[in-house]
Amino acid sequence: MKKKLKRGFTLVELMIVVAIVGVLAALAIYGVRKYIANAKTAEARNSLGQISKDASSAYAREGMAGDVLALGNVANISNKLCASATKSVPATKGSIQGQKYQSSPAEWAVDQGTLHTGFACLKFTMTDPQYYMYTYTSTGGGANGDTFNAIANGDLNGDGVLSTFQMDGKVQKGATGGLEVTVSPNVKETNPEE
Repeated sequence: MKKKLKRGFTLVELMIVVAIVGVLAALAIYGVRKYIANAKTAEARNSLGQISKDASSAYAREGMAGDVLALGNVANISNKLCASATKSVPATKGSIQGQKYQSSPAEWAVDQGTLHTGFACLKFTMTDPQYYMYTYTSTGGGANGDTFNAIANGDLNGDGVLSTFQMDGKVQKGATGGLEVTVSPNVKETNPEE
């Protein structure tokens, strides 16, 4: 009886414990990597949502010229989509390949002197370091069927393969017959963890 109580663990029992610990560690590493990648892609999703809201707000602003009207003349109310940004921020994908990029306020204001153009028209800027390169394009000035696209490209792991996040908007006739900007309900994602 005393011999059985002093017996230790067998080699098989120890191997089973080591195998279980190994499987749990592998699952934990995978989960943490997935969590970190998801946290980084949140920047793109949030920024594209803000750009889309800014594009809708810019369309709702009156876009007529600021000239003084002659007595008795009229100026039509015109709603316009912001024209495409002349540059992406940052300008090249090499700036965000496996690293963060700190943009300057001047990069977001590059179209400042041009009426209804780019990020300056949207009044969109980023002050924190960014993982993604942002692009804004639009077709037309705001007539029925005109569209805009907000795009974020990133390369979180630095392998040269870009991830793409995109949010679209379109000018359409609303329920009351007037034109409205509608935005896609979700972000399109291609290679989100690249």
